[in-house]
Amino acid sequence: MLNVVNKEIFQNGIQLLRAAAVLSSSAAAVLSSLLPILLYTSVSPLYVSLLFLFLIFASFLVHGVLTHAFNDFTDYHSGTDQFSPAILSGGSRLIQEKRVQVNTLYSIGKWLTIFLLSTAFLLTIFSHYFISFLILAGVWGAVSYSLPPFRLSYKPFAGEWLSLFPSLFFLGAAGPWIALGYLPEWALQNAVINALFCMSWVMVHHIPDLEADRQASPVKRTSVVWFVNHFDIRFARFPAVIYLLLTGLCAFWLGIERVWAAGGLVFFISISLIYSLFVDPKDPEKVTRLEKLLLLLAVLTAIWLGIFV
Repeated sequence: MLNVVNKEIFQNGIQLLRAAAVLSSSAAAVLSSLLPILLYTSVSPLYVSLLFLFLIFASFLVHGVLTHAFNDFTDYHSGTDQFSPAILSGGSRLIQEKRVQVNTLYSIGKWLTIFLLSTAFLLTIFSHYFISFLILAGVWGAVSYSLPPFRLSYKPFAGEWLSLFPSLFFLGAAGPWIALGYLPEWALQNAVINALFCMSWVMVHHIPDLEADRQASPVKRTSVVWFVNHFDIRFARFPAVIYLLLTGLCAFWLGIERVWAAGGLVFFISISLIYSLFVDPKDPEKVTRLEKLLLLLAVLTAIWLGIFV
């Protein structure tokens, strides 16, 4: 009986984590920031490997558990997950499949938040200010994205710029800062580019949920919903396209000093733009295939930037 319960808890945990999203955003940002240190510096490979594992664990804890628990909780109460076509969207589906109670998810998020804030406080006492700040940035991203009074994911542009981007940027900057004691320009560039690319595929992720978000109470006014409400359904692609263009423009920032990195970035972004511009936003299956492609390209871009510095 105990083995059955443990297996169910394990399966529910895996489903909540939504590993594909974590690996193609948070984990990719970590890898992109640590590869150059492993390949081109004298920092111990063992130290870099342990730092990588620590940051990956933190990514799954904050992004996989905390963010998704609060997001499932809020989207269940607004109703958007119930109306979602639920291919890659619509939350973890743990509540809808009656595998976890909604209040259980909230309790997980609440106690994990208390644990993380307590850890940050202790780290501050022992003068580990930067790691403490990183924890606070992660908690801010998770809480502000989903929970009142912020609930920034329900406001156009705010969710991605005030919650998602800062947490991913600081995660991408964490490895070099901890390992080297400062932030090189290549690390700043990689962190910005990976965060912007992540914002792009998150916008695609919102497209199949368009009608569900509009039926929610309160209405989940994502940037996708905002564009469709102000123009028409064809403009559902625009948030992703805009963020992809911003990501591509970073090639000028890389310049001739990182010409191979810039070339690879332009290549991956060009593929992303072509498919994003011509996807049918009314077809959830085609949009889901586009999202899977962008997830893959985000990982490839992160690795490419990590190799060519």
